[in-house]
Amino acid sequence: MRQHTEDAMTAITPHRSKGRPRTFDRAQALHSALEVFWKRGYEPATMGELCSVMGINPPSLYAAFGNKASLFMEAVEHYETTYWAAPWRLLDEEPNLRVAVGRFMTEAAAVLTSLDAPCGCMVVLGTANVSPEAQDVHDALRALREVSRTNFRKRFERALDAGDLPLGTDVATLASTFNTLLQGLSVQARDGAARAELERIAEASLALLPHAGSGAPADGRGRP
Repeated sequence: MRQHTEDAMTAITPHRSKGRPRTFDRAQALHSALEVFWKRGYEPATMGELCSVMGINPPSLYAAFGNKASLFMEAVEHYETTYWAAPWRLLDEEPNLRVAVGRFMTEAAAVLTSLDAPCGCMVVLGTANVSPEAQDVHDALRALREVSRTNFRKRFERALDAGDLPLGTDVATLASTFNTLLQGLSVQARDGAARAELERIAEASLALLPHAGSGAPADGRGRP
């Protein structure tokens, strides 16, 4: 759930195949792999299962995607680009802070409960049953989760500069709070919460935003 992944993808770079074009639809293959990883978890998912749902044989899979870890991270990248790029863009581009946060959280509720996407966020919940041998996958997803926190913080810093948040607002803690809430929505979605329920939580989250001029005590983090 983030806007950019360039730094976070450093630990495991998705394999970029070279040579003659292949006959399968790469995006569809990634979406199929994503479903297997989501239902089974990274570690239990077998290469046989992945080849079966992707409609390719093992040599073609390795040639196109490299190893299992690279396939997983490219599937996650596909998930992030397909489902989360637009919500993060809305948060970044909408000038009104409360409208921006409200729309983002509402869009998040829609994504997390969509029938077309895995229930809950792959970045939050995608490393179930990860062994020590796959620690690099866990570390890569942890880095992606940190990008979400950074996105929130940058947006709140802009709001502070624009006077949409009171002087002294602890934007770092506020960003962590919303990031934690977003991760909590993922868990709720995975447990079967309906979209309407998540939307009510999204609406309630706006109460966490302090109003400009509310006189929040300075703590050294606000602008002078």
